[in-house]
Amino acid sequence: MLMGRQLQKADYQTRNINAQQRILGPIFKILRTPNSELRTLSMLFLIIISINMLLGCGYQMVGKETHLPPGITSLSIPTFVNQTFEPGIEAPFTQGFLREFIQDRRVKVVGRNEADSVLEGVIKSFQIYSVSYDRSGVALEYQTTVIIDLTLKKKTGEILWVEKDLSDSRVYRTSANILVSESNKAAAIQSLARFMAERIRNRFFYNF
Repeated sequence: MLMGRQLQKADYQTRNINAQQRILGPIFKILRTPNSELRTLSMLFLIIISINMLLGCGYQMVGKETHLPPGITSLSIPTFVNQTFEPGIEAPFTQGFLREFIQDRRVKVVGRNEADSVLEGVIKSFQIYSVSYDRSGVALEYQTTVIIDLTLKKKTGEILWVEKDLSDSRVYRTSANILVSESNKAAAIQSLARFMAERIRNRFFYNF
């Protein structure tokens, strides 16, 4: 009985492969033709068939998993505390973390009074120093480095985890035009905020 089932399975797989070859053969021929419209349509058709083949072979889309402690379904992210001399730097970091968790949707981002947990951030250090110069010694690029502390708590005050001295850096170009330099600096800070928020989001869902 077992041998018969194995033969039936092998026969089915052989027929399936032969059918795929009959379908894909003409498509690959069209892809080698100079007609761009036919090639585009064939490529789209090939992508659709490939997806169906993967699904038929047992591949499945994996849903978003979480490894949060029981009872954590909502999160509050209050404005970060700015302990540096860089005015307003707390805004892009708070916005970056809010955006990352809101877009993820695995926990609901709400106000502090409604949340099961609170993610608090402190910007401890913000440093800028030149890293490249022109021939006359004028700085061409600056590197900005940010260090932050993060604490995740339950609404009861119980600390779930603490991330100390999380740091990252970005390099940006300076300019004789101060507006351009400030714009590049702001873009570097926003990039830091987005990247660090993504790192913490991954830890939030996977490192418990």
